[in-house]
Amino acid sequence: MHPSYSLNELREMFLQFFESKGHLRLPSFPLVPQNDKSILLINAGMTPMKPFFTGEEKPPRTRVCTCQKCIRTGDIENVGKTARHGTYFEMLGNFSFGDYFKQESLAWSWEFLTEVVGLEPDRLYPSIYVDDDEAFDVWTKEIGVPADHIYRFGKEDNFWEHGSGPCGPCSEIYYDRGAEKGCGKPDCHVGCECDRYMEVWNNVFSQFNNDGKGNYTELVQKNIDTGMGLERLAVVSQNVDSLFDVDTVMHITNKASEITGAKYGQSHKTDVSLRVITDHIRSATFMIGDGVLPSNEGRGYVLRRLLRRAARHGKMLGVNEPFLYKVADTVIAINQDAYPDLGDRHDYIIRVIRAEEENFAKTIDGGLKIYEDMLAAHQAKGEQCFSGADAFKLYDTYGFPIDMTADMLEEQGMTVDQAGFNELMQEQKARARQARKALGDLAWAGIDLGLEDNTPTKFTGYDHLTDCGKVLAVVAEGEISSSAFAGQEAILVLDQTPLYAEMGGQVADHGTITRDGAAFVVTNVQKNKGGKFLHYGHMQTGEICVGDTVTASVELARRKAIMRAHSATHLLQRALRDVLGDHVQQAGSLVEPDRLRFDFTHFSAITPEQLQAINDRVADLVLDGMPVTTKEMPIEDARKLGAMALFGEKYGNVVRVVSMGDQSIEFCGGTHLDDTAKVGPFRIVSEGSAASGVRRIEAVTGKLMLNQMEKMNQRLLMVAEKLKTTPPEILHRIEGVLTEMHDLHSNLDRLQAKMMSGDAERFLFAAKTIRGLKIITSTLSAATVEQLRTMGDTLRDKDETVVAVLACIHDGKISLLCICGKQAIAKGIRAGDVIKAIAPICGGSGGGKPDSAMGGGKDVLKLDDAMAAVDDFVDSHAKD
Repeated sequence: MHPSYSLNELREMFLQFFESKGHLRLPSFPLVPQNDKSILLINAGMTPMKPFFTGEEKPPRTRVCTCQKCIRTGDIENVGKTARHGTYFEMLGNFSFGDYFKQESLAWSWEFLTEVVGLEPDRLYPSIYVDDDEAFDVWTKEIGVPADHIYRFGKEDNFWEHGSGPCGPCSEIYYDRGAEKGCGKPDCHVGCECDRYMEVWNNVFSQFNNDGKGNYTELVQKNIDTGMGLERLAVVSQNVDSLFDVDTVMHITNKASEITGAKYGQSHKTDVSLRVITDHIRSATFMIGDGVLPSNEGRGYVLRRLLRRAARHGKMLGVNEPFLYKVADTVIAINQDAYPDLGDRHDYIIRVIRAEEENFAKTIDGGLKIYEDMLAAHQAKGEQCFSGADAFKLYDTYGFPIDMTADMLEEQGMTVDQAGFNELMQEQKARARQARKALGDLAWAGIDLGLEDNTPTKFTGYDHLTDCGKVLAVVAEGEISSSAFAGQEAILVLDQTPLYAEMGGQVADHGTITRDGAAFVVTNVQKNKGGKFLHYGHMQTGEICVGDTVTASVELARRKAIMRAHSATHLLQRALRDVLGDHVQQAGSLVEPDRLRFDFTHFSAITPEQLQAINDRVADLVLDGMPVTTKEMPIEDARKLGAMALFGEKYGNVVRVVSMGDQSIEFCGGTHLDDTAKVGPFRIVSEGSAASGVRRIEAVTGKLMLNQMEKMNQRLLMVAEKLKTTPPEILHRIEGVLTEMHDLHSNLDRLQAKMMSGDAERFLFAAKTIRGLKIITSTLSAATVEQLRTMGDTLRDKDETVVAVLACIHDGKISLLCICGKQAIAKGIRAGDVIKAIAPICGGSGGGKPDSAMGGGKDVLKLDDAMAAVDDFVDSHAKD
């Protein structure tokens, strides 16, 4: 029997083994992809390596190894129902970029599994591509694996390719877990769907190029890409049934059992819920640790689905309060040795999970009640498919992810109209946002600039505002060119430049590129995936050609303004943590000349007092005049110093650290001042919510702030002049003016009331008498609707026998008011009935109470006819 190792031991054994084979150990890349919009989350060990395989970036070494965090949610509906499926896993991998190939790759795989992990050779079964005799010879002749232990499979199983581009055969290694794990069929062998033969390792040999038409040619540089699921290796090493029985995973399940009272293995239904909670909280914890926040779009929605699905299963186990954050505490504890960032962000991760649980708790009970009503309605009709419209309402109103609804319906033997749901989702997205416009620049489109040299542009702008460089490529009027002429829009690529390219939230420098009378005005700088700086702008004079040596100069005033805003951003983060707490983490930023926007994690609105305290704290840090220093150092040394990193950001082994006295220390590649006092004036101009759990502050600094202050001062002087006073006395003068205005309004109201009373007396004096009631009809052209109401109330109060219809006209529309006194109502004349009778005559409608009713009309020419009808209505409806 082979020895048993813990999951954490196996991870370290793998990485140390390949370090001994000359590989550089790389830390896991963040789960959020860097410069790859094709996927939401890293889903395989080789995914972050794609730029190295394609040549877009130069690898740090031709041999590397990693243990990569991965998330896959394609079969989320099966997680929990079986012990096979999970959304989070770690992928062990060793990679060769044009270095070693099949012989070493397969030999080292075998050596690690048999000699390091100690798996039995006679239980290991390699598979190869049907035509890959080279791999067969390595396995049989060099490693010594019996031929009857090797299986040949076709393209579907053992050939890796995705459309055109690099591709090649692969060789997988399976472990025979014993007949007791199998299906019992006589023909059960490697490749069977049962649990007996478990695939442990896959070696991909990238040796061909597919032209997309089925034609394959040999690659000059052949690569190796391998992947081995860490949890799968642990299942085999520990001889347990599934990934949920692996030591570290079982610790999480045990914590969930402790909280819920449910025991794993007690029943299938209980096991499903415990597996869902265990798996989903693993994924959620690592996602949040890498900067993902719950939302209704993209990877944020993936996170929200996981947390809410897990919360619902907790409710099924009888837990009616937030609990997932307690399970996450265990996830962090058992993983922080391998992933120190989890420990560093412990409090933040716990707060995010608890906040999402609490938010969902506010709607889940009401949503379940609505779901039950919807379900009963479908079942009453004998329907087996839950409508997409109902599923969408549960999502849109109560936050029920579609897969959670599908889970609940499956328990009832029903399905959901996924297509109908998706259609409504697409309609909502179309309403909620406009289609994103193409970025329109070659940097992001990945246009081939025709450069053989992949060396990144050297940025010299930390130390120089003017520097020489060589023109490597020119794009003129959207086409690759050898030169750019006066009047053309162009892009220049240099081997080195002092102009900063837009990145890390900091906007690009502006400036000029010149040579011998030729001048190119730079209005934007972008960095492509290969690290080349692309200078966008227009040729002002002369001609610049590929190969020319040019002088690049930074626009000094703009650079200084950007540095003021960027240094102020670091001070703002310090102030936020001082005032609000250490849970504050940067969630995004934008640094422009003397203007900044800073997004940060915080879970409640900021009070005016807190905002003032933050503003004051930044001002104090500025006035302290602290020195700003920058230093490059190994990333581990920077972490030991307590340097703050941006969530989800990809950092190399050497990082740039910006320190401001002893108050702020951060990873940062941007440009900064040399003293905080040079930030100058600072003022927060707005604060609000940017997303769930994320707040946003906007602020201004330096000259922009001074300009705003001067404009404000000029306005103040103008106001003082208009009020015939001085700036210090403005408030007192305004209070006096407001008092005067109030007195004037009061006098006007009294005068209008007196005039209204006089008008009412005149109307009553001139009123007709019909059936003992006084009838008044009058059009007050200049009156407002409110004045009609006042006049009506006055008439009703003065005479209980009155029936009055008053009208006014504005913008061709008629407003009608009818009022009836108590005696008129007693005789059967009701204001609402009068309006209903006369309003249609002038093309309108209306109604109301017996003593007062309003209506309207569109035909001004028929207004007199409508008013004339009042007499006839009273005469025919009044009781004696």
